[in-house]
Amino acid sequence: MNPIRVLIVDDHPVVRTGLRGMFETDPGFDVAGEAGDGAAAVELVGSVHPDVVLMDLQMPGVGGVEAITRIRSLPSPPPVLVLTVYDSDVQILRAIEAGASGYLLKDASREELFAAIRSAIAGGSPLAPAVAARLMTRLGQPQSPGPEPLSGRELDVLRRVSLGRSNKEIAYELRISEATVKTHLQHAFEKLGVADRTSAVTTAIERGFIDLPRTQGGDAR
Repeated sequence: MNPIRVLIVDDHPVVRTGLRGMFETDPGFDVAGEAGDGAAAVELVGSVHPDVVLMDLQMPGVGGVEAITRIRSLPSPPPVLVLTVYDSDVQILRAIEAGASGYLLKDASREELFAAIRSAIAGGSPLAPAVAARLMTRLGQPQSPGPEPLSGRELDVLRRVSLGRSNKEIAYELRISEATVKTHLQHAFEKLGVADRTSAVTTAIERGFIDLPRTQGGDAR
């Protein structure tokens, strides 16, 4: 039987190295490649054709949820198994709605990870116990209409606001006018129910619309 070819996607080199070392201890697995962000992951899926993708969620540039969406739109896409430290309802639902086959936390044991990968390959939907419990609780609650989604451009603007960019800088980076930046911000304020930039960024992060801004010398994990 051929080994299961795994694509590891995580922006931390130490994590990728650790996972690679773990897979190398079992002849049933082979690391097909590594990617440090979602955009690189999508490209690698198309070139190395892995049997399964291990996907982190919080990464610079194209994050995990967007990468899952892009991968699932490819012809004959492989299953994508989320492996992250985040177990919030918003993150779980966004990943699963994007097409993730399963959702594991990074405290999973070697045996749990291997079993989850084999389950995903077989068409299963492996979930960490804590994740499964949160989903069951959420599904058992009355559902109310969700907030109006932000457009792609509104998200682009808010991500840059979270990094401290001025309207002029955002306009230059996105190649749009400052007036257009202000319009996108106003629409985002209305959808989020806030009145200023700081509240918009905070609320967007809390709802999982954008990732925590990364800081010099470390990150927001």
